[in-house]
Amino acid sequence: MTILHGERSPESMTASAAESAVSAAAPSAHARSVLARNNVSILGPDDGPVMVLVHGFGCDQHMYRRILPFFTDRFRVVLFDHVGSGGSAMDAYDPVEYATVDRYAADLLELCDALGLRDITLVGHSVGAMMSISAAVQRPELFSRMLLLAPSPSYIDDDAAGYTGGFSSDDVQELLASLDDNHLAWAAAMAPMIMGAGNSAELAGELETSFCRVDPRVMRTFARVAFLSDMRGRLGEVTVPSLVVQCANDPLAPVSVGRYLHERLAGSELIVLDAAGHLPQVSAPVATAEAMLRYIDATP
Repeated sequence: MTILHGERSPESMTASAAESAVSAAAPSAHARSVLARNNVSILGPDDGPVMVLVHGFGCDQHMYRRILPFFTDRFRVVLFDHVGSGGSAMDAYDPVEYATVDRYAADLLELCDALGLRDITLVGHSVGAMMSISAAVQRPELFSRMLLLAPSPSYIDDDAAGYTGGFSSDDVQELLASLDDNHLAWAAAMAPMIMGAGNSAELAGELETSFCRVDPRVMRTFARVAFLSDMRGRLGEVTVPSLVVQCANDPLAPVSVGRYLHERLAGSELIVLDAAGHLPQVSAPVATAEAMLRYIDATP
């Protein structure tokens, strides 16, 4: 386990608006519909190694923008929005269908097939990391490595198993009831906590705005996917090597969760950033990107 000092990204490190392109390798009507459904953006050189970024709950692909300048000169970076989030096709969203991690993972795999992607560096944030794990278990041949940012296989404590997820079952049910009762008030209360102590009000405001943009129907269902899913039983099935990146002061996932993952993911490494919050790519983009690049450069 390595501890690195977090830094806030200066304005010069924020990705400017870039023109997105759809791969010419996806000619079929079905492939085009998949890319439109998930609002796919592709940045960087066409012949670069592939990196796919999977966002988490209440966010969209733009939450990665601060770390993009570290990768787009070298990697073919594929970003997308989960159905129900960002610029995705809202008419494709069904709360019953999109009630599991595996359903989102199916979209991720479909997207990879639509673009003909292989040898992928897969980056997943929070519940997006669990979607990445699900995809890697199902189709390990597609992925060369995973980079898991602030991951948690379960947020709920399990005393019988000696597992500390960070919340009791009652805590999570209260959190979900609060969201159901008033989406906007929940966003205003939760965003500063999730962004982490010591980080700027501007960053918390950005996260609150992101939460508020999501349709309340999607937020309610997606929150249950994020906070009630339990992926612990599938960690032993993972064969793709991985890096677990955790903040030292994460209000949702304590460092013990990162250690738990590291101990159960074969071929994994753990880095704990000297930073706060549950979105290291936002609160500590420089340290996060540098940790990612060191791992990539050190692995085949």
